[in-house]
Amino acid sequence: MPGNRLGATYLMIVATLAGVVALLVTVVRAAPTQGAPADLIRPVVALVVLTAIVALLMGVYRNVAVIRGAVPARYFRGYLADPPAEWVERPARAYMNLLELPVLFYVVCLLMLTTGRFDSIQVALAWVFVAARCAHAFIHVAFNYVPLRFAAFVAGVATLAIMWTRFAAQNLN
Repeated sequence: MPGNRLGATYLMIVATLAGVVALLVTVVRAAPTQGAPADLIRPVVALVVLTAIVALLMGVYRNVAVIRGAVPARYFRGYLADPPAEWVERPARAYMNLLELPVLFYVVCLLMLTTGRFDSIQVALAWVFVAARCAHAFIHVAFNYVPLRFAAFVAGVATLAIMWTRFAAQNLN
């Protein structure tokens, strides 16, 4: 039985990632048009808003946990004593994830805006990245099913890799 469950889990991951690959191929094969700066700024702002929402959730979850007595306030002084239940810290870990990988997204978008060398495909890829980060954060905070969270993470990494590869190809020739 455990082998069947493991196989089903990996099948779900592969199917999810196959869908992402199909989406990325469709996006990259589209006919590019010149993008306007506002088109690229929108997904950047959307990711900042997502980060702010998760930060707010982190504060709410932690305060609710302290008020309910589920975690002593002293835990948050050094994060060493009396660790809380896993659900209390999920938004904090999701928040930290939104401050790690997305840094490369912000950098490539800033470089594209600075050079003015981006197209509608880069804008679409930016939105795919934001969607992947939204999915990752939602999964992490809501129910934390690791295989699905992993698929969302890989989708974001793959999208970001394509963005960087296209940016480099457009600017280093």
